[in-house]
Amino acid sequence: MKHNKHLMLATTLLAGFATAGSAQVAEDSRLGTVLERGSLLCSGHNGSFQGFAEVDDQGNWKGVDIDLCRALAAGLFGTSEGNLEIVPISWAQRWPALQSGDIDVVIKVSGWTQSRDTELNLAFSRPYFIGAFQAMSRGELGAQQIADLAGGTICVAAGTSTERALATYLETKDIDAELLTYENGDELRNAYFEGRCDGLVEWAPSLAASRADAPDGSENHTILPDVIALEAEGIVVPEGDDDWLDVQNWMLSSLWFAEMEGITSENVDDVRADPPSETVAKFLGVSPGYGERLGLDDDWAYNMIKEVGNFSELYERNIGAGSRYGLDRGINALYTDGGVFYPMIID
Repeated sequence: MKHNKHLMLATTLLAGFATAGSAQVAEDSRLGTVLERGSLLCSGHNGSFQGFAEVDDQGNWKGVDIDLCRALAAGLFGTSEGNLEIVPISWAQRWPALQSGDIDVVIKVSGWTQSRDTELNLAFSRPYFIGAFQAMSRGELGAQQIADLAGGTICVAAGTSTERALATYLETKDIDAELLTYENGDELRNAYFEGRCDGLVEWAPSLAASRADAPDGSENHTILPDVIALEAEGIVVPEGDDDWLDVQNWMLSSLWFAEMEGITSENVDDVRADPPSETVAKFLGVSPGYGERLGLDDDWAYNMIKEVGNFSELYERNIGAGSRYGLDRGINALYTDGGVFYPMIID
């Protein structure tokens, strides 16, 4: 009898280990729906959101968010070509489109807020971008920080969280500056470029875009280093769909892991042919497990890196040094480079 109990226990443990090694995707998961359909419906923009979701006259999309859509499709299907549809939507359409199934995932620099988290039945991935609210000033003023704008004027969008954050920042830092507020974004930026204010406060990527389009040249404007406030931007899926959320989190982690290991779109084939460690071998699908646990092929991360590169490649070509925006990575760098991001452990 004691022998049989030991045998039953061993059998149970082995079954448990087998289950742990191969994920069973829930029947109602969006992951299963997407795989069965054979294509991913990913959020775009109803126009162009510079650096993140831009579309040209021929309907070609590019940007950080678009590349994340491509990475996700490549991980799911081996390539995004023929397996990805970018669906143009406005900011207000994001949540209804996700809930109705018109899109499968929201990758649209969406801030993780308490109301969205608790009231809209949404689930957020780990942040993939920390949006800093900063100030830009004309170079001729010689400002090195926001405190140097004391006694001057600062333009900001009226009735926004940015305006509230700026007012709090100035009060906390005891900086005496007049706020000029504008309802319309174009009016806001025009006021700055026409010299009606000494500084312009916006989300840092928007500042970089404004600077790139400066009528007197981008070199005449400086984005000051002070961080007024931060907003964490994540990928959004329906609440309660753990399998689909897992894929988003491990996609982001994979892009950071590849960057940390120096794996790029150009050298990924060489690294896969001769992995420097067992961890990298598993990551690139040489050894089994990395995809199977998520309900995907084991070479899913390889396919992502092959198509879009690691996170550094994705960032630099869209909004960093390789783009016309030239936005420093800053806080959005890996922790090894002074940023806040890091990959999860591959075991």
